[in-house]
Amino acid sequence: MMLFSVTRSFLRGAQRIDVHRNRDVHRWVAPTLRELRRRREKMGPEAIMPRSSHSDWNYSAEIFAFGKRLQESFDPNVLQQAFTHQSFIEQETRKQAAVGIEQPVLGVNDNRELIAQGERLIVDYVEAFLLTALPRLPRQFISTVREALTDESQLAHVSFHIGTKDIIMAAEFPIGEALLASTLKAIVAALQRSSGDERCFLFVRDLICGQLNQRDLYEYLDIVDPLRTLKEYCNERGLTEPEPRLIGSVGKNTLLAAYNVGIYSDRKLLGTGYGEDQTVAIQAAANDCLRQLFGTEIHMKPVDFRLTLKDCARHVPQQRTSGKVGSRQ
Repeated sequence: MMLFSVTRSFLRGAQRIDVHRNRDVHRWVAPTLRELRRRREKMGPEAIMPRSSHSDWNYSAEIFAFGKRLQESFDPNVLQQAFTHQSFIEQETRKQAAVGIEQPVLGVNDNRELIAQGERLIVDYVEAFLLTALPRLPRQFISTVREALTDESQLAHVSFHIGTKDIIMAAEFPIGEALLASTLKAIVAALQRSSGDERCFLFVRDLICGQLNQRDLYEYLDIVDPLRTLKEYCNERGLTEPEPRLIGSVGKNTLLAAYNVGIYSDRKLLGTGYGEDQTVAIQAAANDCLRQLFGTEIHMKPVDFRLTLKDCARHVPQQRTSGKVGSRQ
């Protein structure tokens, strides 16, 4: 009992010391923080500085870590060239000329050639993947999906999330979408030169074509007049002209009217649709027909992201051989 009383007295003393110490801290910390905040607001927002302006910046380590994060093997010199834009070369040349260096030597080339090569690779590989993964989709809509995937904003989104923003060497800052997208194209070309066609294709498949995952492919098609598109599709394939027919209706002449329309061709039901009037129901039925004919139903089988360059080789416009083949699946 005595031991318990002594322990309690020690605990009370420790609590009084902690409370006293906390009170001392609170007395000076709060006014100090308020003063610092007042001064910060008076000075205005801080300027956005590039990551390279920090004292612990190590560009060689950043280049090395970038390849390791992506689990790819890059030639360091080619990868550094992929991140170096023409504006940076011109800026450094002007700086050296300003201090009296007549023929400045930077030791690195800009990435214009890599950007052009990477753009061709991305277009070829994305289109080949789509033609293989979506064999029933007409070629004109394949091009529509490919343009959506290779749009500048989409490529910039992918480039930003693989960590290129802080490594890009350009005169422009902050880095815009155009620089992010062009850098991704240069990285694709650098990977092709470093590791070969197979690794380059898998990179494009995983990062660019992978944006299709869990997306409704029909949204990419942007069909304005479904019934007209359906008629053109049937004419091209020698089918009889599709004919809308009213299957059923309910609530006529009321605010809750509903119509069920089916579209037939060669006495076969192609699709059905519902709407508050017959025009809307016909358009919905035409959309349903196109979904089933194109293989883009809501319950469609997921896109196969296990396709390799060998599976899509017959759709690649120009066979590229570099003698290096990767093994990632």
